[in-house]
Amino acid sequence: MRLRRSLTAIAGLAAVATLLTACAATDTDDDAAAESGGFTTTEATDEFPITIEHAFGETEITEAPERVATWGWGSTEAAISVGVYPVAVAEQSWTVGEGNLLPWVEEAYDEAGIPKPAVLTDADGGATLPYEEFVAADPDLIVAPYSGLTEEQYELLSDIAPVVAFPEAPWTTTWQDTISITANALGRTAAGDEVLDGIEQGIADDAAAHSEFAGATFVSIWDGDGVASIYTEADARVSVLTGLGLEVAPSVAALDSSDGGFYYDLSYEQLDQLDADVVILFAASEDAAAASLAKPELQAIPAVAAGKVVQVVDPVTVSSVSPPTALSFGWQAGWPTLVEDIAAVLAG
Repeated sequence: MRLRRSLTAIAGLAAVATLLTACAATDTDDDAAAESGGFTTTEATDEFPITIEHAFGETEITEAPERVATWGWGSTEAAISVGVYPVAVAEQSWTVGEGNLLPWVEEAYDEAGIPKPAVLTDADGGATLPYEEFVAADPDLIVAPYSGLTEEQYELLSDIAPVVAFPEAPWTTTWQDTISITANALGRTAAGDEVLDGIEQGIADDAAAHSEFAGATFVSIWDGDGVASIYTEADARVSVLTGLGLEVAPSVAALDSSDGGFYYDLSYEQLDQLDADVVILFAASEDAAAASLAKPELQAIPAVAAGKVVQVVDPVTVSSVSPPTALSFGWQAGWPTLVEDIAAVLAG
């Protein structure tokens, strides 16, 4: 994987690296995988049956799953990090195009010598589900703790296999819970804890290396047409940054109209009320970011006018930190670069 060897954050990925190294050393030829019905490189350590409570009730997993499908964001990487390679994963068409795998996911399969999973069509962000493709994948468990599943979708998927949904609301599960819920559902709680401990230590190391982060306020936005989408503290891409000592600007909560959602749209007329030490601007390209920052309306944000802007651009980079996953924390252009860019802007 493209890990940044020179930064302390890489130490926090020791658990993930150890697991992936073990995966690469395991005999995973196609015939053996076919006989077992799925692709795993570690054994379940928890006792089954396991019951997972979530927003739509509870799901009982009677025995260790062998053919896992994932849906939404982050659960694919969480499963891989504890040694379970899904046989079917959700498409990320905005990030890498139709039918492709995220680069850190593809590298993990390649390094382990495991056949690539089926890519489940998701052209509209989960508004519709490819039920026939789920049936064809023949999963014995569907893991979707960070997703936008509706109750109707959950019920229909449950006719195919047991489904683990989000604990409270769509797209608000923390990155930590995405890992722990997935590991729990797979009967690998101890491995999940090890992965979490490693990543959290890496974040703590980053915080210790940047004392200037403590108490600095930020707002994360995506510029639209006449409105800007403001990400709330319920969004995992926001909450992960608080682990560095950064604080969500009070103006984000003061202007929040989402009723507990992970973002809300703010009219250009109100942007001058976004008071923060730094603005994190997400955009699809450098050109798009430049066009947004040139708008007089965005220049009304005090931090933008002062040049206190961190730009996170291009789909892969945006996705690697929106939010980071069990594998993408080590992606060079993602979390490691974001940490250094925030430090540079605050120091400027």
